[in-house]
Amino acid sequence: MINDDILNHGTETLEVISDAGKFNQWMYQTIKPYCSGNILEVGSGIGNISQYFLDDGFEISLSDLSPDYFNILESKFSGFDNLKGLFTLDFAEKELEQKYPHLIGQFDTVFALNVLEHVPDHEQAIRNCRLLLKPGGNLVILVPAFQSLFNQFDIALEHQRRYTPKSLKKVMAIPGFKVIHSQYFNVIGILGWFVSGKLMKKNTIPGGQMRLYDRLVPLWKVVDWTLGSLLGLSVIMVVQKDEYEFNK
Repeated sequence: MINDDILNHGTETLEVISDAGKFNQWMYQTIKPYCSGNILEVGSGIGNISQYFLDDGFEISLSDLSPDYFNILESKFSGFDNLKGLFTLDFAEKELEQKYPHLIGQFDTVFALNVLEHVPDHEQAIRNCRLLLKPGGNLVILVPAFQSLFNQFDIALEHQRRYTPKSLKKVMAIPGFKVIHSQYFNVIGILGWFVSGKLMKKNTIPGGQMRLYDRLVPLWKVVDWTLGSLLGLSVIMVVQKDEYEFNK
């Protein structure tokens, strides 16, 4: 079960971010080159990124562990012909093959944005993603970066940890997966996360701060182009399943 306070903080955060169209478009465009074929989004939330995939005609299935988010996703997107499925899915289910046999080996791409950090057994979650993928398929993961930035935001959202490319690679580079891309994302976001979450100890991202940030996204892209190889608020990593790897 998801704690009601955590769900409320998470929903409020997602609603604030949902209004940040330029930011969401930037995130979508960053992961889009690694997504193709039959796609599964794990942890779709209220569909902030799902919307872009559906609008662009991708064949995609959405999922979330929360029944409340499931209902929101169903209400928002059930009219899309290219929505291929909608599931209440536990990312780290230990008996995935038994509980979701219809999903095993079905997807060319699986992606999870700001989800893995919530999962106590993140290694089980990554193994499950391998089971969900077809041979040659891609897993795209975005997670918060740098444990030193862990603050009130992380606590309110029940994050288990933050990552670096090195620590994320240790989790994702399991047998049958090879890393094909790794990058930091959103350098300037570090400042807002630190000030609001660490210094001001807020539980959710202030709406005014997010709106100002969103208006300046074209500038932040230039900052990322300049400094993104060194640091960022998030880490993105893409691994590919061996073309000759069979689910076990």
